[in-house]
Formats: sequence, structure tokens, C-alpha cells
Amino acid sequence: MKYGEKAIKEAKLEMWNNPFPEKDYWIELTFPEFTSLCPRSGYPDFATIKIRYIPDKYIVELKSLKLYLNSYRDKYITYEEATNKIYKDLKEALSPRFLEVIGDFNVRGGMKAVVKVSSEK
Repeated sequence: MKYGEKAIKEAKLEMWNNPFPEKDYWIELTFPEFTSLCPRSGYPDFATIKIRYIPDKYIVELKSLKLYLNSYRDKYITYEEATNKIYKDLKEALSPRFLEVIGDFNVRGGMKAVVKVSSEK
């Protein structure tokens, strides 16, 4: 196993202390290289994952987030499951004041899908 594959296999979201917990400010992250596998066909699905949040006590460490998102590349998972799981995992780890996750999936079979999950604290 190559070192990158090992890092992805062992990926865990890491939190850092928010340097400005008294302020409301936005963090917007875009990951244009998301891939997973269709649970029906096994074909790869490609997407841009967009994450917007207002942190409370914690912020997500970006390398850990990159590795975590890359861990989906070998998972058989629907668009809806992937987007909702990313949301759930970030919500549990961060407990942010606001969180939104958007899965903007590439056209496949003539169909475009965008899945949005958000809520306020």
C-alpha cells in the first residue's frame, strides 16, 4: 500500500480550536475532486463538495478533511447518502453555529443532481 492510500484509509476528521470563538464568521470550502461509486452499477460518480459553516469552538483541519473526503472514492454510496453523511460527520465533530454541505454531482446519463443539506444551530 502506498503512503497516500494508507493516509486515506486511516483518515479521521481533526478539529482545531477556533481562534476567534467570540465572532460569527464564514468558512467556505470547495473540494472539486470528490469521487464515489454508484451502488447499482459500480461506475464512478464525480462531484464538487461545497462546505459552508460558521464555527463555534472548533474549525476543521483542512488536510484531515481532504483525506476524509478522499476516503469516499472506494465506497458504494448514493449522492444523497454521501452528502448527508458528510454533513452528519461534520456536524458531530464541529458543532458549528451553522453548517451547509452541497454535493454538486456531475451529469451522468443526461441527469444533473445537486444535494443540499443545512440547518441552523
